[in-house]
Amino acid sequence: MSFQFEHQNSLFSFEGLTFDGVDQEILCTPTQSLNQYSPMDNGYCRDGHATDEFVFSIYELQQQHQQSWSPGDPQKYEISPQIEASPTMEPNIGVKEYPFSLAALEILNNHGSGFKRLKGRRIIVPYDDTATINEGSEDQKRSTEEILRIAGERFIKYSSQQATGHPFRSSFSGLSYEEMKNVELVELLLSSAEKVECQQYESARRLLNLCGHLSSDTGNPVQRVVYYLCESLKEKIDRETGGISSKGTRKNFLSFDVDKAMEVPDAPKLAFHRELPFSQLEKFAGIQAIVENIGEAKKIHVIDLRIANGVQWTALMQALASRQECQIELLKITALVTNSKHAIEGTGKWLSNFASTMNVPFSFKVVMVPNMLDLKEDLFELDADETIAVYSSFALRSMLAQPAQLESLMRVIRGLNPCVMVVAEVEANHNSRAFVNRFIEALFFYGTMFECLETFMKGDEPNRVIVEALYCFEAMRNIVACEGEERKIRNVKFDVWRAFFERCGMEELELSPSSIYQAKLVTKNFALGSSCTLEMDGKCLMMGWKGTPLQSLSVWKFL
Repeated sequence: MSFQFEHQNSLFSFEGLTFDGVDQEILCTPTQSLNQYSPMDNGYCRDGHATDEFVFSIYELQQQHQQSWSPGDPQKYEISPQIEASPTMEPNIGVKEYPFSLAALEILNNHGSGFKRLKGRRIIVPYDDTATINEGSEDQKRSTEEILRIAGERFIKYSSQQATGHPFRSSFSGLSYEEMKNVELVELLLSSAEKVECQQYESARRLLNLCGHLSSDTGNPVQRVVYYLCESLKEKIDRETGGISSKGTRKNFLSFDVDKAMEVPDAPKLAFHRELPFSQLEKFAGIQAIVENIGEAKKIHVIDLRIANGVQWTALMQALASRQECQIELLKITALVTNSKHAIEGTGKWLSNFASTMNVPFSFKVVMVPNMLDLKEDLFELDADETIAVYSSFALRSMLAQPAQLESLMRVIRGLNPCVMVVAEVEANHNSRAFVNRFIEALFFYGTMFECLETFMKGDEPNRVIVEALYCFEAMRNIVACEGEERKIRNVKFDVWRAFFERCGMEELELSPSSIYQAKLVTKNFALGSSCTLEMDGKCLMMGWKGTPLQSLSVWKFL
């Protein structure tokens, strides 16, 4: 795979640049088996496959459960209590007409064809601008997002008509047998989440046991995301009923900090970056923005807020090495880390070796700061004549639970006076104070992500399974089951980041046509890259899968 940067009249060639050539010495291969990552003690049949024997009716199932439950406890039939939501994220809800809160039903209703709901924004079509999408083809297999949306629409209709006393009946016209099973499986999961929200834990456990039996961590994307969210809901019940302490973990579950683990390079994450277009979309478009903003600087200092394997900097080295004029005198990279300094030093050694092959003068430093409140400008050893750029790839979201640390980091960065700051973040709202709203957002986001993973990592399934069972599951578990300070995965959408950066005295810069070209070029190098959706939200590039936004890329400077 090769890439090229076009910048005005110059052409930076990237022939031979490939993620396959990353030195394995920078990897920290997990020493534990996948079984240690996966929750195996689930209390129901686990043969690796969901049953194919029947399509159940969630509505008949609920009636059967209501008939079998004791009517003596009126709490079992109470409608959802009032949800006090964050005024910046969700409105205060006082409506008791539906089992789900009104905000949750609105989220379900709004999820679907994410990019198409955005008005007045320019869509970039991979490959060519004349391409069209045939949405009405019955021969085309429905995406995971479409299945989730259909299930959500049916659940909304059932919830509203249940409140008015009118029974809801809906056909599965146009759906295949497998799609019908998937739709009703998602409806069962939504019903389980509703019971958890209403604190009807006994009935929720019964629904979750059936839901778990019908789902599988080795099934299709719908079955897999349902399986992991089912486990997450079980843990939430255990936490709220005292089954485990608030700081405890489920049996056989290896708990770890996702964001800290993301700092350390390993084989599954490297496979993720190599096989999926989005990582490369972000990196090549982001590096192009840095190339354009550093201009003809001879001494360049890049501060990477979460470097991991550092493969993106090989592209910058090749761009600098191809300069015909203004030869680079020094490329300095400083990696800011909160843990695992030794692993990142391995990344530095690999980058130093690569720089030598490109004849690029290079230095590498690790700044280890466990607490961002201790970060100081002098730790970066700045030179008066160097041009500074900051690169943040999914680094800021880890500090949303600790706003004082985020504010401290931004103050220090402002003091460094970089010419540009490139920011990539997850495009999702997992920060609502209302549990059920976070649950729905996680369902759509990770359902789409699982389909994308399956599409691009078919030939690398062991690493895909680890990415899902370890990194994605831990994130889902944290979003759904944890509250307060323990809830560390707090992704917010770009509109929130935009307001934050503007409050920090920053100005959003336009992504150039060359950066957009890099993103489109990446999609052409993947067999199914045409399913990647690119769109401009103002000056920010949104990247998604089949119409569902997954991440954003934006460029900033301090005023």
